[in-house]
Amino acid sequence: MKKKFALTSVALIGAACIGFCACSASNEGWSGDNGWSGEIASPDAVAPGNNYDYNPVIETDFKTTKDEASSYFSLDRNTATYSLVRRQITNNRTVAADSVRIEEMINYFGYDFTAPTDKAVAVSSYLAPCPWNEENMLMLAGVKTSEYNVDSDACNYVFLIDVSGSMNGKDRIGLAKYGINKLVDNLDDNSTVSLVTYASGVKTHLAGVGCTAKGKTDIKSTVDGLIARGATNGGDGLKRAYDLAEKNFIQNGNNRVILISDGDFNVGMTSQNSLKELIQDKAESGVYLSVLGVGLGNTRDSILETLATCGNGNYAYLDNELEAEKVLVHELNGTLKTVAKDAKAGVTFDADKVEKYRLIGYDTKIISEDDFNNEHTDAGEIGSNLCVAALYEIKLADFTLPESEDADAKLADIEIRYKDVRTAKETNESVKSEVYLVASSADNDDFKFITCVAEFGLILRQSKYKGTASFDSVLDRLESLSGYTSSDPLKQEFVTLVGKASENPDYSPSK
Repeated sequence: MKKKFALTSVALIGAACIGFCACSASNEGWSGDNGWSGEIASPDAVAPGNNYDYNPVIETDFKTTKDEASSYFSLDRNTATYSLVRRQITNNRTVAADSVRIEEMINYFGYDFTAPTDKAVAVSSYLAPCPWNEENMLMLAGVKTSEYNVDSDACNYVFLIDVSGSMNGKDRIGLAKYGINKLVDNLDDNSTVSLVTYASGVKTHLAGVGCTAKGKTDIKSTVDGLIARGATNGGDGLKRAYDLAEKNFIQNGNNRVILISDGDFNVGMTSQNSLKELIQDKAESGVYLSVLGVGLGNTRDSILETLATCGNGNYAYLDNELEAEKVLVHELNGTLKTVAKDAKAGVTFDADKVEKYRLIGYDTKIISEDDFNNEHTDAGEIGSNLCVAALYEIKLADFTLPESEDADAKLADIEIRYKDVRTAKETNESVKSEVYLVASSADNDDFKFITCVAEFGLILRQSKYKGTASFDSVLDRLESLSGYTSSDPLKQEFVTLVGKASENPDYSPSK
């Protein structure tokens, strides 16, 4: 008897979701009660007004495979969404749908994916049922970068700090000071630090100060003395910071501008398009950009995300001191050392096996086939020992699998293209993976946890594709993973966050 795969089949057979997933640096040694005992500002402490702004996220619809068998997107490892969502839930605010970028939520956590051996990137994939649609499947591809110790490089860091009036508060300028001081404590004396602030005007406080014992004391003393007041002239601040980074440029070193702001640019260069042009031009200089968002009431997530995307950099959001430590200390290598530049993915489905598909996440980062094939396309950047994420929902075609112990069906080909920048000379590289119906199926705790994060994101977005997604479903699966999550305080904290969200009727998936 032959094995028949048809639309009327159960669980594993009707349709499927395919997902790339991301891992972060190890959380070993990370402490804290449930991972998060740091202070989070109360709603009353947030700056007046709810005029925060997010780039619109229009969810990608289904594509018919016979008409369009391939899709392409830029890969990066931003994590801002997760801590933005955490801040909104903690403060009992309505979660803004456009603040929920599901791939960033998945990327926030660490996973045990296959590490590369001879290349900067490795990719592995798995297949399993989809919890929010009993006719669906999920396929996970873990894309992991090589570990590269930032201490082996001389570092040229230019901190660009927003000290305008909207940055006043412990959850804004306070977090900026805390994060910078923690990072400086972990720099070697072969590194240099510059400090530029911007408000109504732009001021250079430090220019290329070496991280000797005395230098660190001077840097931290200067940082601690910063005061937030005035308007926000971010454009001129960016120009000054890049000029300093270029002046102190270290050949074969780690040259980076680190911007900390709520993104509320209201003086000088204020439009996203103008800022985008500036950052794209500066990215050609070899100086990377890290963007760290703070605050909530006046947050311009849209601007901060655009800057990171165009500046060959990454974007994280700091909602408490522990998050600042996570980004700037525990994930120092991954946050501040790029190993895969202009990373992008191409997925091609077998039209005889897959009837249609839908990309979940990366809705703002779709690229064309021409861009995928063009080695000069500006795509995403991934740091050391980190990963990226994306999801596909697919519907299988009606096909017959021959009866044999070795019989299988290939569903898709995956290719990751990137520039290896671990040495002075960039090299174009690619890695590939094939997705098979039987061989790719696996029982994997990482994968199960990832489905919980994805389902949670679909609920918070009130996605029309959420199917039967529910908090109860997520919590039930998390309970079955208690042994797995207990070893990671960040994942423990996620369990607590889902529980808190489930108690708020404003977040109900039935709204």
